Amino acid sequence: MVEIKVHEEACRGCRMCVDICPTTVFAYDEEKRLCVVEHQEDCIACLSCAYICPSGAISQENYHVVKNFYRDLAFCTKMEKFI
Repeated sequence: MVEIKVHEEACRGCRMCVDICPTTVFAYDEEKRLCVVEHQEDCIACLSCAYICPSGAISQENYHVVKNFYRDLAFCTKMEKFI
């Protein structure tokens, strides 16, 4: 099973991961004002949450990489200066 972690120190509470997740893995904790993993078992490892997170607060482990399915993060890092 995919392991997802939200690093609370880095999370800005922007809710972008909540909005982009196709399987509703995340929820917003109103009290903490942070995003939290609520349904980890539903994760399909599309990595959209980690890709869109502006603070890099989300990490995943134990997922199987499928060529051309995942975003090329090295390329995205190079392109950040243009965005």
